[in-house]
Amino acid sequence: MTQVDFYILPDTTLEARLDFACRLAETIHRKGYRLHIHTEDEAMARELDDRLWTFKPESYLPHAVLADEVDPLPPVTLGWETPPAPGVEAMLNLHPEIPEWFSRFERVAEIINQHQDVLTAKRACWQTYKKRGYPVKANNLTRPNAAGSR
Repeated sequence: MTQVDFYILPDTTLEARLDFACRLAETIHRKGYRLHIHTEDEAMARELDDRLWTFKPESYLPHAVLADEVDPLPPVTLGWETPPAPGVEAMLNLHPEIPEWFSRFERVAEIINQHQDVLTAKRACWQTYKKRGYPVKANNLTRPNAAGSR
């Protein structure tokens, strides 16, 4: 059964959400998973594609946008419409809704930040996963060096 992890950020901006998505994608890739990042639309996919090249100078995360029809596909793909090819074990869902094909993955990650639209959409996602009986885990993240953080 698909394991679902929600990562809850203290920030409100799309930039913070995408920056965390880059770091999480790197971690998932480093653990040996093939990853698909499901974005809201082409603009988000292209912005994330750019960020994955530059988010960390010492890092290289092999990735491609599915619409670019790269062959062979790298271990990390980005898309907004269709599911990735079989064999991808993890999905990072940045879309406001859950794609109908989410259960094909071993792991699904959702990122919540404190922007009202994201909070509303991802609360609905949380409830949907729970209603369907999927194991859901919340990972509350705090700002480094923030007052009161550990």
